[in-house]
Amino acid sequence: MFYAKRWIICEYLSVLCTFPLDMQLFVSIFATEYACADNKLYKNMQTDLDKEMMREAIRLSAESVKNGGGPFGAVIAKDGEIVARASNSVTILNDPTAHAEVMCIREACRALGTFNLSGCSIYTSCEPCPMCLGAINWARLDRIYYANNRKDAADIDFDDDFIYRELERPLSQRSTPIIPLLRNEALPVFKAWTLKTDKTEY
Repeated sequence: MFYAKRWIICEYLSVLCTFPLDMQLFVSIFATEYACADNKLYKNMQTDLDKEMMREAIRLSAESVKNGGGPFGAVIAKDGEIVARASNSVTILNDPTAHAEVMCIREACRALGTFNLSGCSIYTSCEPCPMCLGAINWARLDRIYYANNRKDAADIDFDDDFIYRELERPLSQRSTPIIPLLRNEALPVFKAWTLKTDKTEY
């Protein structure tokens, strides 16, 4: 819901300069009211316990820097209790997927014995990158709290904007070639999955 509102505001502002002056004023007021409404909603969703969880994520990010990792930390909580903690371990593990959120999701799944983290919230010291956002959605986490935002990360050379831009481009125009191959041989596996009666869906 919140992302949808942000998108609407951005779309309006992107064409604002093409409107007559009186319409520009109307749109500006509209966007401001939406932003204020969002801020109130966000504040209503931030408790002292949430702040405590976020401070732990931030502590983990600071500890990671001292230990040679990236400046990111995350915790996952369920029913007010932390079930997993992690920090960015990309350079430590030589694993480009070892972002704090991904590592935390893996740990939470092990701790809870499930691949479905419904009922849990994640607190991350920085707005998730596209990979982590995908993992969070696949894990079915209920809510995402973040401290530093995407621009803050870009300011220290962790810029994910190119990935967002890549996702918007047609496959043929992406910087890394992505080439369809042997779909006709792969489709039967999907059909077998569809027909399998004892599969565990996720």
